[in-house]
Amino acid sequence: MSAPRYAVFGQPVIHSQSPWIQTAFGKAQGIDVDYRAIEAAPEQFAAALEAFAADGGVGANVTLPLKEAAFSLCTTTTSRAQRAGAVNTLLRKGAAWHGDNTDGIGLVRDLTGRNSLDLRGRRVLLLGAGGAARGVAPALLDAGILELVVVNRSPDRADALADAMGEPGRAVSRYWDDLRNEGDFELIVNATSLGRDPGASFNLPLSLVNSMTTAVDLNYGEAAIPFLAWARAAGCRNSFDGLGMLVEQAAESFQQWHGMRPETDPVYAELRERAATLVTGD
Repeated sequence: MSAPRYAVFGQPVIHSQSPWIQTAFGKAQGIDVDYRAIEAAPEQFAAALEAFAADGGVGANVTLPLKEAAFSLCTTTTSRAQRAGAVNTLLRKGAAWHGDNTDGIGLVRDLTGRNSLDLRGRRVLLLGAGGAARGVAPALLDAGILELVVVNRSPDRADALADAMGEPGRAVSRYWDDLRNEGDFELIVNATSLGRDPGASFNLPLSLVNSMTTAVDLNYGEAAIPFLAWARAAGCRNSFDGLGMLVEQAAESFQQWHGMRPETDPVYAELRERAATLVTGD
């Protein structure tokens, strides 16, 4: 029988830091973790996931653009995955997959724990309405924010996400072109993949920013550069990429697979150092 195997599925996935993170967690806990990255296009994902299971796969992470597809492939899901309609963590139970979404709790833990932000009573602007946005929206509402405003290039997707939250007084959708009329926000979250496009730039109204605004991109590395550049130019008080969230959501996945939650700060510190080295070329 094959040894237990773990993986991250996505397209593209070559850039993923998840194999390094999960291996580092395993070393700290004295567990030899077999974790790999598997490239899968949406139309190939179901077959790739079953082949992985047949080869000893018992747990997986799912990244863009497969999170909503992963939800549809699960026999059972957690309540937070059901609210999101998207899955980023898979656990094999018998002959079926159980799905969870740890993105939201990962983001909230990074913002409130590592970065000491108080989200209670804050207006939040969520850019995007795909799997990444769906993963974090419920957790932001649960963290006590005042209002969640969702905008997306396809308005119907934004409408669907806001409606799925089931809190019409707190979660609302707006048109991208009407952002200049929305006032200011204490938190702006970029959950779009725009930064992955060559030559991408963000041109958002400066009126979105006040003296307390934090901007966070769920992407990391080069994909986060355009949005964070806008945030600095707009005068945001804080700006963060998605590395902290990545580590925190990974720890939640690790706990589900191995029954123990690893310490995240040492892994985050080393990952941040590795990222700086990649940028400088050292």
